[in-house]
Amino acid sequence: MSAGSGTIDAAGVTAWLRAFAAEVSERRDELTDLDAAIGDADHGVNMDRGMQAVAARLPADPEGPAGDSPLGPLLKSAGMTLVSTVGGAAGPLYGTLLLEMGKAAAQRATLTAAEWAGVVSAGVAGVQMRGKAEAGDKTMVDALLPAAEALRTAAGRGATLPAACRAAADAAAEGMRRATPLVARKGRASYLGERSAGHQDPGATSSWLLLETAARTFGASGGAADSGEGG
Repeated sequence: MSAGSGTIDAAGVTAWLRAFAAEVSERRDELTDLDAAIGDADHGVNMDRGMQAVAARLPADPEGPAGDSPLGPLLKSAGMTLVSTVGGAAGPLYGTLLLEMGKAAAQRATLTAAEWAGVVSAGVAGVQMRGKAEAGDKTMVDALLPAAEALRTAAGRGATLPAACRAAADAAAEGMRRATPLVARKGRASYLGERSAGHQDPGATSSWLLLETAARTFGASGGAADSGEGG
């Protein structure tokens, strides 16, 4: 976040991606345990490997990128890194999220709350197109879609960037929770049928973490959700 300006710049995006990598590393076992119940038991390990690769390619100092550095190439580089290093569905889906965000950000060096909402919405639309998932399918879209909607709504009402990002994170947490009792209709969990009901989706959980770390990085505080099973 550009200090005192209420906009997101390359330093802010760098800090956000690094914070997400640290959060995924800290919660790797938790994410893997969630995936063990309804998937391949590798979501935490795969996401940790991918985000550590992303972090290794970021500037060592979060404040390192110049203020006029374009955001598109930074986001697209992170997306390509995930595609090339993360196995299973997570790599293509998270990679697509960041790649489409990068395309939307293009050569802009800063983003307002409304512009950030547009960038995030573009990323989520890419995930939906890639995974053919809708709300209620019990996937990462159940966290991402309400987050994007909350971000657009808050920004459209003139909310500050921190407030808009907090609204998005809280909506992601609620979407994650709402998906827990559902029967999965997409992905590996769908093979379980009714047995998938009652289990927290690992992709929705890591997606909430992505939005939660954005809210923290871009200036909001408090409101963190408990991501434990049944949370």
